[in-house]
Amino acid sequence: MDSGDASRCRLPGASRGRSRRVTPLAILIALGLGPVQAQDRPVPARTAPRPAPVAGAPADPAFEAAKATFEALPEADRKAVQDALVWTGDFNAVVSGAFGRRTFEALNAYGARTGGGDPLDPHGRSALLAAGAAARNAARFRVAVDSGSGALLGVPERLLAKRTALPAGTRWQSQDGRVTLESRTFPPGTETLDSLFEKATAPLPGRKVTYKLRRPDTVVVTAETGPGLSYIRYASGPEGVRGFLFGYDRTLAPEVGRLVIAVANAFVPFPDPAAAPAAQMPASPGTPAGTTRAAGNPVPQPQAPAPLRPASLSSAPASGAGLVVVPGRVLTAAAVLDGCAQPQIGSAPARVLATDPAGLALLEVQGAPAPFRPAIRTEPVAGEDNLIALAPSPDGILAAPGEARGDDVIAALQPGSGGAPVLDRAGRLVGLVARYPSAPRRVAGVVPPARLPLVPARAVAAFLAAQGLPAAAPRPESGPAAAAPAVVAITCR
Repeated sequence: MDSGDASRCRLPGASRGRSRRVTPLAILIALGLGPVQAQDRPVPARTAPRPAPVAGAPADPAFEAAKATFEALPEADRKAVQDALVWTGDFNAVVSGAFGRRTFEALNAYGARTGGGDPLDPHGRSALLAAGAAARNAARFRVAVDSGSGALLGVPERLLAKRTALPAGTRWQSQDGRVTLESRTFPPGTETLDSLFEKATAPLPGRKVTYKLRRPDTVVVTAETGPGLSYIRYASGPEGVRGFLFGYDRTLAPEVGRLVIAVANAFVPFPDPAAAPAAQMPASPGTPAGTTRAAGNPVPQPQAPAPLRPASLSSAPASGAGLVVVPGRVLTAAAVLDGCAQPQIGSAPARVLATDPAGLALLEVQGAPAPFRPAIRTEPVAGEDNLIALAPSPDGILAAPGEARGDDVIAALQPGSGGAPVLDRAGRLVGLVARYPSAPRRVAGVVPPARLPLVPARAVAAFLAAQGLPAAAPRPESGPAAAAPAVVAITCR
């Protein structure tokens, strides 16, 4: 690939029509401009500036109160909040730690969607960080030092599953080739920022440069190439020049935009070798976010759900989840079996033994994993109780942080999570996910936290008792991880 040719990321199959939304490329221009001012808004290349505030205009008490609370947080925590809001789909600006109207609106949007709580109080902030981390983990967003370039780079590996080593960098692509991320490095004495800037902005047939920035240590160029959009960034240092190019089909902007922002925010061209992380996030949900410092830039590391074990699942996409409660018997939600004439668990066919009006089903299958009978939580679940949902994924069993809302749970679960058991921190069963939407809302190709109905634990206990399976005896608190080996994926043939 020519080092300055944005047209190399040709992205076929897109309409040439322009989106009415502000493009992520316009948003990302701010990432090349140094510190972001308190307005925390993107710097679009082709949009008119907002009118200046009228002198003497009355202050907004809600805005000022949120600003005071936000600015009282350490810088790393402020950035972690904004990063989480990017992943929940509420914040489309630069993670800077500065408070402005976009941060205020994003906090309000998140709070309204999740029940109106304050996302800046300790409990609400913990839930927000968990939600953002869950969406980030669902995208398989890895922040690590790229062996091809030496830069610290974030890569959404669920989307960019194809990886190719290059002579001076690494290329990641989507399976259909419509999204490409490529890292680049140039040793001292080869390319310079000036030469790369000239190549990236040189007139080429079919390419329109929409923004260009040249500073002593930074180059940023955005361009349109027929149906494609591209963002190029280079930075210079003693080790030479390092950077990356992100190109994608403009019709994918609503899904890919959050990923472009996340990649640009995570980029550190010359990380401190002693401090740069090889992998990213702690796996204990519910703890405050920390930071890893690289080249003086804090990289937020919020808690995330993590695969708890390798899953022996079928290659077919999961239709739902189940919990092995006794040998050869799997409990699930009845909605998982809607339209499913031949359910399977792994490669073994499953037979429906019983269902009930509460929305539960019991399956019989040969060769199921060892059973686990969680104790039933008898007391009501309050909003401050942290929950964990266990659901199958291609990487194993995913532990997704959740929050109770009445008889529902708010969690970042992906398709195939109907029937997933939801437990409290002591490992007691709160319920099963009753059903999963057939067309969930997606942000950056993954499903952000959503409110999902539960079949409550009391209904589970009654159903199992009716099948001759008495409630499990109370056990010492072992946590929800103890149930993970008994969670299975249910597929339909």
